[in-house]
Amino acid sequence: MRLYWRKRKVGMDLVVENDDKDIFIVGGVRETKKGGIEALAKTTGYDPSRAIKGLESLEQGKIFVENFQPWLEFFPGEDLNIEME
Repeated sequence: MRLYWRKRKVGMDLVVENDDKDIFIVGGVRETKKGGIEALAKTTGYDPSRAIKGLESLEQGKIFVENFQPWLEFFPGEDLNIEME
């Protein structure tokens, strides 16, 4: 399995990819139409503290998402480290 940031048109997704190339998005960072940045770390329940708006950079958003380590909730026991770009 792999864990990496994948570039998108308006931001980036934090992706877990298995050996069959199936992907699961565990977080993301987006540029909004108003010029701000928002970030989200996925969860199996409802937790509004895992989303934020008004960031100044994509890098701040990535750090926000990574601090929650959302991949551990969906893939417990897997030894995943974020691959460098």
